[in-house]
Amino acid sequence: MDHILTPTFSVAFLLALGLSAILRLWLSWRQERFVRSHRDQVPAAFREHISLAAHQRAADYTVAKTRLGRLALGVELALLLALTWGGGLQALHGFWSAHLEGLYYGMALIASVVIITSLVDLPLDLYRQFRLEARFGFNRMTPTLFLSDLIKQTLVSALLGLPLLAAVLSLMDAMGQAWWLYVWLLWMGFNLLVLFAYPLWIAPLFNRFTPLADGEVKARVQALLQRGHFGNRELFVMDGSRRSSHGNAYFTGFGKARRIVFFDTLLERLSPPQVEAVLAHELGHFHHRHIVKRIIGIFSLSLVFLALLGQLLEAPWFYQALGLEQGNTALALVLFALVIPPFTFPLTPLFSALSRRHEFQADAYAARLAAAEDLSAALVKLYEDNAATLTPDPLHSLFYDSHPPAAQRIAHLHAPLHAPPSPA
Repeated sequence: MDHILTPTFSVAFLLALGLSAILRLWLSWRQERFVRSHRDQVPAAFREHISLAAHQRAADYTVAKTRLGRLALGVELALLLALTWGGGLQALHGFWSAHLEGLYYGMALIASVVIITSLVDLPLDLYRQFRLEARFGFNRMTPTLFLSDLIKQTLVSALLGLPLLAAVLSLMDAMGQAWWLYVWLLWMGFNLLVLFAYPLWIAPLFNRFTPLADGEVKARVQALLQRGHFGNRELFVMDGSRRSSHGNAYFTGFGKARRIVFFDTLLERLSPPQVEAVLAHELGHFHHRHIVKRIIGIFSLSLVFLALLGQLLEAPWFYQALGLEQGNTALALVLFALVIPPFTFPLTPLFSALSRRHEFQADAYAARLAAAEDLSAALVKLYEDNAATLTPDPLHSLFYDSHPPAAQRIAHLHAPLHAPPSPA
């Protein structure tokens, strides 16, 4: 049977990889052509608020990111082929199996792949930060801060990831055919722990969080929380301006560690009523339990994928079809992580559509809890400040965009409003 399944899976993987790459390139070229063709005219709905110069800057920024994305795709494909059919994984397996055994071998093998991938991505990250973002006036990161962040990220990843990896490999070897269920339970617990720990101990390693100062913004925010029956929440300002001029606001944390965070760049650019409206949008996500729904969705998909990996773990054809002579638990984890994206890429528009639906729901909630005009004005400012294109290619947007296009979003905000929201 293996002599049939091996070439069959090789062909299936090649087709999935080739078709997904062609589709991604086609969508990228569509996006670039569409944005460039609409570069010289601001959409009618935004002409009173967005200058032609700002619109053209957003178009150029989008085109530059799109082109860099195509380069990143080429690097991604080359690395994937080098690790599989190019013999990279087989060479790593041969080296580490000659020096280490058992758990230490598995951890060294997987850590090697992570390090290689990170090193390959590093030049693109440097170019993106210090050339592309700097060219459009967004970068405020210094090389020293970049290096400091890189060291901290590496240490945090090692401190959290290595024990998790050791536990996963141990469970895979010790728990029999049902190992994937135990790994899934461990994975859920780990993610919930990180959700709790991130705002308290991890995020402060990279940014400074200060309580929101007394004033009109804080008074409006507290009144908004009371109107929405959200009770008291910790309010913080993050020094996002250390790294970028992009602005944002978000909820973070889990349980009693939940907090609301505003970028200092956001507070600098928006008026107090507009900040209130942006927060009302974030409260809309909380009101509709979008975060909980997404967590449940991620956990459900991870269970499916781990169950599938459980079937492939003992299948010789799975390894042989991807350039390996034999397999083991560590190789199975790496191979599965490498080959699953091309097969799942067609699901991208479904996840994007769900995310856009959540954004519409959060906008509608914000329009009822605050003022639609303030949220609309805030969004226009954020689109301008972040150089987000007002004219994305419709098909590219349908496939990728987690947020609705600007014109659709503004029009939806000014649609007839619904009844007042129920208590959260």
